[in-house]
Amino acid sequence: MKIFIDTANIEEIKAVKDLGIVKGVTTNPSLIAKEGRKLEEVIKEIVSLIDGPISAEVNEGSIDEMEKQAIALSKIDPNIVIKVPMTLDGIALVSRLAKRKIKTNVTLVFSVPQALMACEAGATYISPFMGRVDDFGESGADLIEDIMTMIVNYGYETEVIAASIRNTAHVKEASLRGADIATIPYKVLMQMVKHPLTDKGLEIFANASKK
Repeated sequence: MKIFIDTANIEEIKAVKDLGIVKGVTTNPSLIAKEGRKLEEVIKEIVSLIDGPISAEVNEGSIDEMEKQAIALSKIDPNIVIKVPMTLDGIALVSRLAKRKIKTNVTLVFSVPQALMACEAGATYISPFMGRVDDFGESGADLIEDIMTMIVNYGYETEVIAASIRNTAHVKEASLRGADIATIPYKVLMQMVKHPLTDKGLEIFANASKK
């Protein structure tokens, strides 16, 4: 399972870059707003740091307006992936962009029927939201597994990005349920290296070396 980082914070991206494990970046309007910067400015800086898929989300509007935004964003760098909301207009936009060979990531996916529509439209990626599904009283892990089953059944090339990951348990479930990618916040990425037994072992080794 490939690891992406879910952030628009340049310092966080710089901090994980040298680990060599982060293969892409996802952003959204909330993350961009938190940085207090323009979308295009942030995206240009991100593509200079990570050589992999970089998701940039279009603002909701008419299909023509979103297509215009998408084309402009896609010209920034070949690694740009246009993030599109899971709506009827969003699906129509994905179909248009697929014909233009522009990569897309359908976000806010919460069901297999939604995932099926995105796959049929030619989405490059789809992003089921594990945490928010859990909040709704259903299982985000089960949703990942069901979508993966559907994709295997019909041979779609669309890749699944497990999103809305809030803890290392979500990372574990995404990997065990077969997600192609997990997009992980910086805080959770830092937690993934930790384990009480690792800490204990390091303590024992440190004490032994002193002796």
